[in-house]
Amino acid sequence: MLLTLDLVGIFVFAISGGLVAVRNQLDIVGVVVLAMATGLGGGVIRDVVIGAVPPPAVKDWWYLLVPVVGGLVTFWWHPAVGRLERVINVFDAFGLGLFCVAGALKAHEYGLGPVPAAALGMVTGVGGGIIRDLLVGRVPVIFRKGQLYAIPALAGAAVASTGAELGLAGELVVGPAAAVTIGWRLLALNRGWTAPLPRT
Repeated sequence: MLLTLDLVGIFVFAISGGLVAVRNQLDIVGVVVLAMATGLGGGVIRDVVIGAVPPPAVKDWWYLLVPVVGGLVTFWWHPAVGRLERVINVFDAFGLGLFCVAGALKAHEYGLGPVPAAALGMVTGVGGGIIRDLLVGRVPVIFRKGQLYAIPALAGAAVASTGAELGLAGELVVGPAAAVTIGWRLLALNRGWTAPLPRT
């Protein structure tokens, strides 16, 4: 279950990273590198923190192949994908939802309680996006004014870690937990919802 969730999340995030690379006019190497950084970054941070070393991203060829394929698919078919308005944000929302859930469940498997597991799930979800944005020289989404990004990730991770703590089967936890993050993030984008800002 976790392997499948990880690989799907990596592929979705890799497409997101590849699209950002294409829009920044990077060549094929840049597209693949950015796809790999986006797809693998959050998971590597998670695995290092919980002591799952060496991370699967560097010892399992599937973890390397999937983001490369995602990057190449984006490189070759980006004109069709690029015509879809806000497609990067949609892919990013799905990647965020899948990764924060996978991160929380894996942290729980390694003995973390529901609160630290939820926090690490959030880090798993936002880590790749931060690396992606820094590599192309833009302010990471998580730090942009009023962006609802980390809060939906934390909410989905909290649902996943709480469900795991209660002993619910992974199949019963993944869908609702990911839906919380994905739905909240997409609604925030479509309706202009923002995170609270300090009063001036």
